[in-house]
Amino acid sequence: MTIDGRPDPDQLLARVQAAEARAARGRLKVFFGASAGVGKTYAMLGAAQRQKELGIDVVIGVVETHGRKETEALVAGLERLPPREIPHRGQLLKEFDLDAALERHPALMLMDELAHTNAPGSRHPKRWQDVHELLDAGIDVYTTVNVQHLETLNDVVSGIAGIRVWETVPDHVFDAADEVVLVDLPPDDLLQRLKEGKVYLPQQAERAIRNFFRKGNLIALRELALRRTADRVDHEMLAYRRETSAGAVWQTRDALLVCIGPGGGAERLVRTGARMASRLEAPWHAIHAETAAPGPQADSGHLRIFRTLELAESLGARTLSLTAEDPVAALVGYAREHNLSRLLVGRDHPRPWRPWYRSMADRIGHAAPDLDVIQVAREDAREAATPGSVNVLRAPFDGIGYLKAAAICAGVTLLATPLVNVVEVTNIAMLFLLAVLMVAIRLGRGPALAAAFMAVAAFDFFFVPPRFTFAVSDAKFVMTFVVMFIVAVIVGQLTARYKQNAEVAARREGQARALYEMARDLSAALLPLQVEEACSRFLQAEFDAGAALLLTDADDRLQLATPKVGAGRTASIDAGVARWAFDHGEAAGLGTDTLPGSALLYLPLKAPMRTRGVLAIAPRDPLRVQEPEARRQLETFASLVAIAVERMHYVEVAQNTLVQMESEGLRNSLLAAISHDLRTPLAVLVGLAESMALTQPPPTGAQARIATTLQEEARRMSAQVNNLLDMARLQAGKVKLNRQWQPLEEVIGSALQANQNALADHAIEIDLPEDLPLLEFDAVLIERVLANLLENAAKYTPRGTRIDIGAALNGGDVEVWVEDNGPGLPKGREETLFQKFERGTREGTTSGVGLGLAICQAIVNAHGGKIRAENRATGGARFVFSLPRGTPPTIGAEDPGEENGEPA
Repeated sequence: MTIDGRPDPDQLLARVQAAEARAARGRLKVFFGASAGVGKTYAMLGAAQRQKELGIDVVIGVVETHGRKETEALVAGLERLPPREIPHRGQLLKEFDLDAALERHPALMLMDELAHTNAPGSRHPKRWQDVHELLDAGIDVYTTVNVQHLETLNDVVSGIAGIRVWETVPDHVFDAADEVVLVDLPPDDLLQRLKEGKVYLPQQAERAIRNFFRKGNLIALRELALRRTADRVDHEMLAYRRETSAGAVWQTRDALLVCIGPGGGAERLVRTGARMASRLEAPWHAIHAETAAPGPQADSGHLRIFRTLELAESLGARTLSLTAEDPVAALVGYAREHNLSRLLVGRDHPRPWRPWYRSMADRIGHAAPDLDVIQVAREDAREAATPGSVNVLRAPFDGIGYLKAAAICAGVTLLATPLVNVVEVTNIAMLFLLAVLMVAIRLGRGPALAAAFMAVAAFDFFFVPPRFTFAVSDAKFVMTFVVMFIVAVIVGQLTARYKQNAEVAARREGQARALYEMARDLSAALLPLQVEEACSRFLQAEFDAGAALLLTDADDRLQLATPKVGAGRTASIDAGVARWAFDHGEAAGLGTDTLPGSALLYLPLKAPMRTRGVLAIAPRDPLRVQEPEARRQLETFASLVAIAVERMHYVEVAQNTLVQMESEGLRNSLLAAISHDLRTPLAVLVGLAESMALTQPPPTGAQARIATTLQEEARRMSAQVNNLLDMARLQAGKVKLNRQWQPLEEVIGSALQANQNALADHAIEIDLPEDLPLLEFDAVLIERVLANLLENAAKYTPRGTRIDIGAALNGGDVEVWVEDNGPGLPKGREETLFQKFERGTREGTTSGVGLGLAICQAIVNAHGGKIRAENRATGGARFVFSLPRGTPPTIGAEDPGEENGEPA
């Protein structure tokens, strides 16, 4: 709405554009419930059947009936889209076929269970993303969701029911729905449906009643669903009021507006509002309407208002500070826009010397009779001297301005005296009106009002006969005096008001321009030093302050440095205050609630992903950075700096990744080429070494030792070359897995046989459970994993120690481990050991190039598993890798060694 009550053209244009966008997009209808079994799918199918009767093209994309006969009956007659089969871990999973749905393009698609997670290999990881693409294609969608699947309520439901739901839907998807239908069922009726087997099978129902479906849980979930639906309806009502420019407040729910003024008692007003909102469980707002341009002596009032708004925000209020010509109109307009039915104001004490004075509560009541106005008492009588409930920040008294106004009126009187016998007396009155206008432009409202009095008095005394007396000989001049005074007052006040508005607009335009120039400089910055220079220029120009930029290192630790302070002052950074601002993400130091005695203001650089550092500001005049407008501008500035720093971080990450990928590809190509070139001569060398041992007569003494050493080193070199070649092939994706269902015991035995020489000086302990299932894996590659782990254990542990091999079921995986009693792993390097060319120790005579564990990780990842390294509590290292359990094929009773065909 504009000031005169007409609709804002920009808002009208935005509404038209939004309506056009909605017309081209499908409509989303959500059937919302408190828990499973309330009838969401049943209600959705019923609505779909009614749409079909109206001739609408309805297709079922996904509907889960869970074997309920009543629900299955409603599926009859509706076309069902065939599902898409996706292979995953040896199984065929049936998922929604998005491409087929887009090609079929029905008018209405049914998509049950909006929070469902799609199988790996689907276009989108979540079903709600499939729905989003259907809506973009102009297809209407009906869907269902429970309250526990909403992202913001997930932890609340977890605390109530003691069960964490992992499949969630972002709240913005729910809020953006065109229609939400609440499907409600009392807890007793739902429990009865459970007992009758209409929700789950009897055995499942009994277990559900004992756990999730307890009556207390159902009551709490029902309340959450009702409240969430009520919040959505409230937002829809507010949107409708804005679209239709509704005037009167609709008291559909309790809501408070606390009106904050610059006088005393504002904090008590805020605390009273917070208590009332808590008792009513209602939202509340706190605003301050400023009507006078700030002056140097009003800084303390600005600071007090800023502190009060901060207090209100900390207590849960939505806060705002705005500039308005009429505070009453601003408050009433804000209340109507946000549908706030109750206003809290400070009580104005009686003023016997001003019988015409009306309190803020009376003025609001007169302007908006439909609003409830609640007055809050002052804390003590001393606060009555300041009209705190009237949201007017009064400009300080300027005696010089009134003297200047008197001088201007005296000057006009002297200039007009020679014109007494030249022009009509009424024309001289125009000169005094011009003087009042000049005073209003230059000096403001108060001097303009005084100038109006002085102009009428001077005109009467010096120019109206009889002259040099205030007596009037002709009654017609009385009307002239009255009209002249009224016109002078109106002209002076209007001129002063528009001058004030122009000053405010110019000030805000200057702030916006400064921020724009700052954003432009930051967008061109490529180095932290350039960002710091831009910060220093901006703060020096706008606040006469110096700045220091404290950024984080690669480990997200704050780096402290000496600030480059300006404005003719020196200051040093307090490491404790800077670290507190960084850790808590809140401003600290000068003018804040945390260490306000500090000479510097510390602002956290909060970027979208994380806090990137701290901006330390050292102003010459501390009050300049404590005003509300200055703090808002500084916070906006800090956000721009944080975004620029984060942009530089991700540019650096992208560049490093690109360089790493290119160097990795070059290295793999080089290693592959070298490995191929070395394999032939190494094979010849191994053959010659073996031939030397077989010559007749066989070598003895030193010759035998040389032949044996040559043979061992040639085989070791050949193994390392094979590792290099295998690593290159794995990373290039040229290795195809030959997955077969087979027992793990055979692969472990093969790995032990391959490493029998290396393990000759170690005791081997194997612990495999009897019910270990068959696993689907590439036997050659998994044998390679076990062989590398066993070889590592033999290399890094003393002779005579024991090496343990074991396996166990862990949920949907089978974990296999190799343990030793050696010195263990370097602390903090458990993850880096799986990188290429990383070794556990750089000292000693242990051979190897550091590729064994990297190959293990590549092979295990290719099987869909994970591998990790850890130190044992009793000493030694432990390597654990997991393989997906899957569902092995059923083995008939005639197969030897198996007694049943139950899948693992």
